[in-house]
Amino acid sequence: MSRFAGKIALVTGSGRGIGRAIALRFAREGADVIVNYFRNRESAEETAAAISALGRRAQLVKANVAEEDELERLFEATRAFGGLDILVNNAASGYNRPVLEQRVKGWDWTLNINARAALFASQRAAPLMQARGGGVIVNISSIGAQRVMPEYVLVGVSKAALESLTRYLAVELAPLGIVVNAVSGGFVETEALKHFSMAQPILADSAAFAERYIPAGRMVTPEDIAGVVAFLCTPDASMIRGQVIVVDGGFTLRH
Repeated sequence: MSRFAGKIALVTGSGRGIGRAIALRFAREGADVIVNYFRNRESAEETAAAISALGRRAQLVKANVAEEDELERLFEATRAFGGLDILVNNAASGYNRPVLEQRVKGWDWTLNINARAALFASQRAAPLMQARGGGVIVNISSIGAQRVMPEYVLVGVSKAALESLTRYLAVELAPLGIVVNAVSGGFVETEALKHFSMAQPILADSAAFAERYIPAGRMVTPEDIAGVVAFLCTPDASMIRGQVIVVDGGFTLRH
């Protein structure tokens, strides 16, 4: 398929995990991709190499999206790459601690990367998309935005803010021909799960966990998320606006 032939996509935090799967999905379907990373250059280079192997252009840009000057540098590279049709705000981080152990530094770090960056990235993306006749923005959220999970307070709050931001962006950017939605993942099999104490029983036997708790009978994969993100970037999804699409295999229907 080449649904995104001639399109340019920017996926923040696309060196590994969900971001990598999304970047590769776009490349497989014809898009050129800007790969953004902050710390792990080696994995980001692997993502860029995989995109190139698919016959698409890849631009590798190191930037902490929470820092305004680095975010601007990322979009300078995007402009030089040829413009922008698709933005996926995927980069995420957070301090996993109980409420009473959180600190101001952790709040600022988590909220700035997970929520504030999406607003100011979207601001910069809008004129680039408008110049190309419109575009799509997809924000990556998580079920912790709506449900309380152990030690997840800052990430959960930041993702709730991101989901609210999604609705505001959807309304205010619609006149520019820009479609905005969010995708909320359940327990997705990535390295990130290792950083959550609540996920240790899941990692110990993910098949047993899925059989017991997930109606679909298996864990969500990064590719599952990528497939829904790709759909939201097609004309078939143009009348879906400001929505949060939950991809969890039915987990939250029971829990």
